[in-house]
Amino acid sequence: MRSSYILFIALIFAITGSSCNEKGGKYINQGEIHYNIDYIGNLGPMPKEVLPKNLIVSFKNNKIIFEMISSFGNSGILNLANPEKGILDTYFSLFTLKYFYAVQPGEEFPGFDAMQGMVIRKTTKTSVICGYNCKSAEVTIPAGKNKVYEIWYTNEINIKGPNTATPFSEIDGVLMSFFFLLGPAELHFEAETVYKKEIPDEAFERRQKFVRVSREEIDKFINKMISL
Repeated sequence: MRSSYILFIALIFAITGSSCNEKGGKYINQGEIHYNIDYIGNLGPMPKEVLPKNLIVSFKNNKIIFEMISSFGNSGILNLANPEKGILDTYFSLFTLKYFYAVQPGEEFPGFDAMQGMVIRKTTKTSVICGYNCKSAEVTIPAGKNKVYEIWYTNEINIKGPNTATPFSEIDGVLMSFFFLLGPAELHFEAETVYKKEIPDEAFERRQKFVRVSREEIDKFINKMISL
């Protein structure tokens, strides 16, 4: 009797304690995905508490926004891809500083120089994340000293070109567990919740009141935010 009771309690905990929720349904074409961020590596004197804690991805058909905002100084990084209007932008903000860089056709988005030359190898492994069936791939980077990273993606969310604004453009699915190398730090992302939500077209327009700068300048600002 006692063992049955313990098993019942464990089952309830497993169901209610899950940190990942699918609230949108499969094959949605607009909404939001919320990810938790874990920082690994040398962050310099910057305490993790003031860095962005979440990544929010907003999407609508083939338009997509990756946004990391910290409560510290309203600082953050936003990548915007609106292929229909030729808008491929990276934005950086910190206090009153607001800068952006317009990515040229065929050019990688800024901030990901440490990921150049990476090799992606798809595997046969599968998993379920937030209720979505996912596939796996292994990633190696020339400067990574033979370290192998594992990423997970799903084809059950309808975004066309979901990785235009990331270094994983060859992955033909929505990333559910993945990483970025920004400067000296590793940022690891795990999907927590998927929402079906109407996203207005205006959200994918070029941001106003941002000063246009060079790629070198925006890279410098991004690296400073991660390792101030």
